[in-house]
Amino acid sequence: MQPFLRTQLERYAQRLEELDFLLSREDIMGDMQQYRRISREHADVTAVAGRYQRYLQTEADIAAAREMLDDPDMADMAQEEITEGEAALLRLEDELQRLLLPKDPDDERPAYVEIRAGTGGDESALFAGDLARMYTRYAANVGWKVEVMSASESEIGGYKEIVLRIEGENVYGALKFESGGHRVQRVPATETQGRIHTSACTVAVMPEPDEQQAITLNPADLRIDTFRASGAGGQHINKTDSAVRVVHIPTGIVAECQDGRSQHSNKAKALQVLQARIQEKERKEREAKEAALRKGLIGSGDRSDRIRTYNFPQGRLTDHRINLTLYKLLNIMEGDLGDVIQALQQAREAELLAELEVNT
Repeated sequence: MQPFLRTQLERYAQRLEELDFLLSREDIMGDMQQYRRISREHADVTAVAGRYQRYLQTEADIAAAREMLDDPDMADMAQEEITEGEAALLRLEDELQRLLLPKDPDDERPAYVEIRAGTGGDESALFAGDLARMYTRYAANVGWKVEVMSASESEIGGYKEIVLRIEGENVYGALKFESGGHRVQRVPATETQGRIHTSACTVAVMPEPDEQQAITLNPADLRIDTFRASGAGGQHINKTDSAVRVVHIPTGIVAECQDGRSQHSNKAKALQVLQARIQEKERKEREAKEAALRKGLIGSGDRSDRIRTYNFPQGRLTDHRINLTLYKLLNIMEGDLGDVIQALQQAREAELLAELEVNT
C-alpha cells in the first residue's frame, strides 16, 4: 500500500475513536441534530476504518504464514494462505482507495437531463430524439424512473429541446459526465446521394435541488407567461392556455412546460426545472472559480465542449475526454451505456486519487 494511503487510513482510525467518545457524551445525545450529524459521520468512518482493520489483520496473517514456510509439513498450507491473503490485500486496497475519494453530495440525487438540438437542422433534432431514447432505455435497464418535464418537438420528428427527470439510485453520479456537446456522423434519411452529414446536440445534466438546500425563488424576480400548448398531446391540447413559461429576470434563465393537463401542474414542473438550472449555473460559477473540477481526464463539462462522437457508418462511439472508443454503437443507442459510464467514473476516480496523493 502506498504510504499516503496508509497515512490517510490511520487518520480515519483515530477519528473513529474520537467519534466513539463523542457519541458517548450526554450533551451530544441530548442534541438530536448534532447527534444525527455525528452518527452519519461515524457510519462513514466505520466503513473505512473497518476495512482498514481487515487489511492490517490480513497483513499480519501473511507475515505469520511466511514464518511457517521453513516447516516442510506446513509449507504448502502456508503458501496457500499467502496467495489468498495477497489477493485479499489487493481487493481491500482497491475498496479503500474508492472509499477515500471525495464524495459529491449530489451523486445520489435525481437528475434533470436537458437535450437541445444544435447545428445540423432537422438531423440535429432527430439526433436529440435518439439521445432521449438512449437515456430513457438505459434508465429502464437499471430500474430508474423517467418523466418528461418539457418537450419541444420538431416538425419531422425528434426534439428541438427535451427535459427529462430521472429518479433512482445514484442517478446524477452516473449521468453527470454526459454534459457537453454530442456530435453525430451519419447519412440522414433525407439524403439521396448517400453523403455523411455531421450535426450536434448539447446535453446538460443537473442534480435536482435538495429541498432543504434549494434556492428560494423570489416571486418578484419571476415573470410567468401562459400560452396555448402545441404539438401532439391528445384532446386536451390546444384547448386552453395551459402551457407555462417562467423567466428568472435577474439571470434571464427560462423554463417552460406544456406537457401537463393543467396550468397548475405545468407551472410546478417549470419552477422545478428553473430552480435546477439556476442552481447549476451557480455550481458552474463556483467550479470555474476553484478551477479544479473536471479538468484533465474528464474535461470541463462545459456545454460548448465536444465530448463525444457517434459515427454510424463505422458503428463507433468515441469519448474524446478519456480516449475511449467502442465499436458497438447500435447497442449503445439502444441503452447499453454501462461501459461508457463506468469508464468515465473510473477516469474521474483516478484523477481524484492523483489529487489526493498530491495533497497528502
